[in-house]
Amino acid sequence: MKKALLSTATTIVFGLIATAAFAQSRTPARIVSTGDGDTLRVREGNKTVTVRLACIDAPEMAQKPFGQQSSARLRQLLPVGSGVQLRTITTDKYGRRVAEVYLGDRSINLTMVAEGQAVAYRQYLSGCDANQFLNAELNAKNKRLGFWNQPNPVMPWDFRRGKRSTARTVTPPSQSTLPACVNSDCDCGDFRTQSEAQRVLNAFPGDPFRLDRDRDGRACESLP
Repeated sequence: MKKALLSTATTIVFGLIATAAFAQSRTPARIVSTGDGDTLRVREGNKTVTVRLACIDAPEMAQKPFGQQSSARLRQLLPVGSGVQLRTITTDKYGRRVAEVYLGDRSINLTMVAEGQAVAYRQYLSGCDANQFLNAELNAKNKRLGFWNQPNPVMPWDFRRGKRSTARTVTPPSQSTLPACVNSDCDCGDFRTQSEAQRVLNAFPGDPFRLDRDRDGRACESLP
């Protein structure tokens, strides 16, 4: 009996620790803009920061129409000026805040998955309640909601790697023919024409240089 009680108590303690880990302090912020289905900008105090929604991955804008639908839904959930709370998990390699975004007690990250507007990002679930996100995704998939309402969904991370079931195959140019900035960090100011920037975007799936800010598949659209 004592062993059973000890085991139960231990389970409860670990459960409380896990709950506390996901209920860590949240900081207030206000929505400045939303981008695709997993990126937004907020005003936090006197600074504006870019936030990558943690533990989820939204369809790319080029994954039509699902990328556009995901972006529109995030914008609907978080209109400009909305007050939110951020549970920050980390900072990614692009300098973006990776966080769970709450509107009141509602996790917007989890909502996007539950509605089929994003998928659980399996590689980066450690900062969230993984079971909750995976169960929400399974329910959306069974109901064929949003992204799941297609015969052969290509996961966003596979799409970025070029595994596009219906996309036209593009042979990227040799890196030796690309501008020198690809060896460090490119931005739109490094190109004379839009076509030059487009060649770099095509050569680097996932847009590590962030040349396609609106995720419509075209780099540096302000260039001639």
